[in-house]
Amino acid sequence: MASSSPPPSSPPSSPSFLTHLPLHPPSSSDQGEKRVEEDESRVPIHIVTAASQLPVEFLEPSPQSKLVIGFDCEGVDLCRKGTLCIMQLAFPDAVYLVDAIEGGEELIKACKHALESNYITKVIHDCKRDSEALFFQFGIKLNNVVDTQIAYSLIEDQEGRTRLRDDYISFVGLLADPRYCGISYVEKEEVRDLLRQDPQFWTHRPLSELMVRAAADDVRFLLYIYHQMMEKLNERSLWYLAVRGALYCRCFCVNSNDFADWPSLPSIPDSLNADGNGPEEEILSVLDVPPGKMGRVIGKRGATILSIKASCNAEIHTGGPKGPPDKVFIIGPVREVRKAEAMFRGRILDM
Repeated sequence: MASSSPPPSSPPSSPSFLTHLPLHPPSSSDQGEKRVEEDESRVPIHIVTAASQLPVEFLEPSPQSKLVIGFDCEGVDLCRKGTLCIMQLAFPDAVYLVDAIEGGEELIKACKHALESNYITKVIHDCKRDSEALFFQFGIKLNNVVDTQIAYSLIEDQEGRTRLRDDYISFVGLLADPRYCGISYVEKEEVRDLLRQDPQFWTHRPLSELMVRAAADDVRFLLYIYHQMMEKLNERSLWYLAVRGALYCRCFCVNSNDFADWPSLPSIPDSLNADGNGPEEEILSVLDVPPGKMGRVIGKRGATILSIKASCNAEIHTGGPKGPPDKVFIIGPVREVRKAEAMFRGRILDM
């Protein structure tokens, strides 16, 4: 049954803040390694407390008006049990800070269609915890993401700079890379210091200028980076980017039906299988660890996991302090994932 349409979108009130969005580069051949500040456009930052303040094309996704937006979330211990405080959306002409504290569950759930839509591409850096929070707190299955952390690794592989599957680039490191932005994001460390002093930093209202600018800074470069990366990725890498992004979204969202009610994973394009040398299907496997045994599975200083990573072309994640506890998450080609599973099960049997 079709859901009811959201109320007509009305323009937000005059913004109190402006920020700079880097303009899309015309082509990689024209720009070289130009620093992003050389070419920017001033856009408003809107603080959103009601769904009617969001663009109608976001609230009502359509194949006739496909969107690409920068996306991120801020919160306290952001995970299934933490508090989601702000959801940031970067459009080419504005940044929207969706205030989950003031707007509440109703506001975030008004964004459900957009966040689950195939017609809106969400560009984000490391979507796993954001997806977990949205799923367990709001019933939202984050879909159709371009994860710049994954894209960075794929480009490194394409260009012959071999990395381990889970040798991740931080967002600060990505911004510093002259191929993408070439800027120093020193403000990020300042915010981290404040978060260490006050873990409830993102819950305070009204939003201070520092909070607004810090939230906007986490998304305002993403569209620029997206266009840089799309120029570099070949067809094979684009498929990996799509499927691994989907698996990242599922990673910590463990449920009882093996993700049967989630969007289907992207299929391998026929063009990649044409020469019989197509990529292998990629999967997510979730292994249960006996209660209290995770430390031994990880090994001293992570020795066991590091050994398995060195033997398998697969990513291995644990929930860490935020959970979920007693589980190991493995992402990669089927054969490599099965190999990692066998090694972990052998380790568990030896306990």
